[in-house]
Amino acid sequence: MLENLYGTIQIFGYAMLVGILVSAVCSILGVFVVTKRVVFIGITLSEVAACGVATSMIFHFSPMVGAGILTTIVVAILAYPFESTRIPRDAVLGVTFVVAAALSILLVAKSHFGLEQINALLYGNLLFATETDLLAVSLIMLPVLVYFFLFLRPILYTFLDREMAKVLGMRVILWELSFFFSLGLVVSAASRVAGSMLVFCYLIVSPAAALLFSKKLHLVFVFSAASGVSSTLAGMYLSYAYDLPTSQTIAVSTCCIFLGAVVYFFATRLYLLWRK
Repeated sequence: MLENLYGTIQIFGYAMLVGILVSAVCSILGVFVVTKRVVFIGITLSEVAACGVATSMIFHFSPMVGAGILTTIVVAILAYPFESTRIPRDAVLGVTFVVAAALSILLVAKSHFGLEQINALLYGNLLFATETDLLAVSLIMLPVLVYFFLFLRPILYTFLDREMAKVLGMRVILWELSFFFSLGLVVSAASRVAGSMLVFCYLIVSPAAALLFSKKLHLVFVFSAASGVSSTLAGMYLSYAYDLPTSQTIAVSTCCIFLGAVVYFFATRLYLLWRK
């Protein structure tokens, strides 16, 4: 076991550090994605980031820049208050997902890249993370994390009680736009190195498990980040020890934690009913 653990650290190297950072930040921001009930935004922004990477491949500029520009445009649109329109935000997300997913394939269909290279560039692979990726991801995610905790109160009111936020004089649209913009930056950077499936997993599954473990918001943030990080480390270890695909192993590990949270939630409810 110790040999496998040592081998995991040696082989994964920077990938492990990138995985820890990506899982922690995405899991924390995902708490608001789940509570705001815009779950589909995670996979949509991942596809938009992939489309930005595909565009950068065609026009020969940085994939990170391409993903960042396109996700910034999309989050600016998504920040619009669709509650007052005939078309719900979920419908806009669905259309955006279809367009981005289709364009990503069309843009690279006639390129000189091989299928394996296209998949790696569009959807990422945590195993291939380098020191440069770690630096790029850190420069984006750490400032976003600091911003998030500095302005937690207005973001919290805006997302959980929009009307109260307006009464308190908060600029609701501005705070929503800033949150979605930050989320777009994180997703574009994370998707480039970890892939859309893992990013979606961190944004949704880890926060969902944390919300089952506790009602207290500060504990939910802690549990969500801990769930993402622990499943990442466990998934990397298991993929090395048993020669399994890394991303899928991490995703299954995260879902196992979620199932554990479901069991805990219903067990506590049954216990409370029994006590009565």
